[in-house]
Amino acid sequence: MADQGLSERDLAVTIKPYQNEGFSLDWTTITKRADGKSKHQSYSVAFEPTPREGIYRAAQRRNMFGHFTPLDPMAGEPYLWAHLSNDTLTVQALIITEDGGYEIQTYERRLAPHGLDLTFSRIADGKILKTINGVLRKAEGAK
Repeated sequence: MADQGLSERDLAVTIKPYQNEGFSLDWTTITKRADGKSKHQSYSVAFEPTPREGIYRAAQRRNMFGHFTPLDPMAGEPYLWAHLSNDTLTVQALIITEDGGYEIQTYERRLAPHGLDLTFSRIADGKILKTINGVLRKAEGAK
């Protein structure tokens, strides 16, 4: 794994019910740069249950019938799915690269007394590019 150094980040995550037995996941990452500026990235994805126990598909785009569907990895868009097992929610994103390779990003969020423990990993063509561990503390007043 290449040492890219550490950067200070703030993370915010909200998980809430979505339609029948699904959930939505909203998260924002704020990366603080050395020059004092910060970069904000926000995402929101709804997940719907599949016939397979504990596995959810992303509902990211409406089709012509008004139903949500996943994005198309063959068009360079990430394909997302989630797996809920015990106290861990794992969300994975598969990206097919321009040269036909792949990248998988994995976000594991585990319930902890203080909030959530987060592990992020990024793998490209079988090589680990990055692993980040973090702690997300429950905001005051959050359920």
